Amino acid sequence: MSTLGTYYAAKGRSDVESVSQRTILKKVLRMPIVYGALFGLIFQLLHIPLSKEIMLAVGMIGDSSIPVIMLILGMQSATLRIRQIEVAKISFALLVRLMVSPLWALLLVYFMPIDLMAKKILIVLAAMPTAANTTLISVQFNTKPQLVSSATFFSTVLSLITLPIVLMLVQPPVMNLLAI
Repeated sequence: MSTLGTYYAAKGRSDVESVSQRTILKKVLRMPIVYGALFGLIFQLLHIPLSKEIMLAVGMIGDSSIPVIMLILGMQSATLRIRQIEVAKISFALLVRLMVSPLWALLLVYFMPIDLMAKKILIVLAAMPTAANTTLISVQFNTKPQLVSSATFFSTVLSLITLPIVLMLVQPPVMNLLAI
């Protein structure tokens, strides 16, 4: 999300005609999460421990990220107008996210050599609504934030119907087919 997602968001900006690859890559490399992941990997590989204070600060920032993303999503949702909703695009996004994705996951996990519980978890995760951080990135890069926040909003609302169905389907006897 923070590399390829940022790349495509920067590439698809709606306020500029075309952006060079170099400019897009600079925007991706300016994202703090890229450096955080790189430093985290280095610290993990070199077994460098972090102090309690640093871990506390990181935890506090992490804990605040969800409320901030929800606030931005709420602000974007408040500006949605029924006439502005791109029904065809939203319908396609909802179909892929809430129906095709879990079916594709079901097909893929059938061939994975993992236990049944892990298979169920992967299928349920594939059925989750569109992530709210997509709205944050679309707002940051001005990449159709209305469309993305609409997809996030409607997928969240519709997941109240689709998730119980998926949860029911991952229970026996349907999932016993995957245990083979």
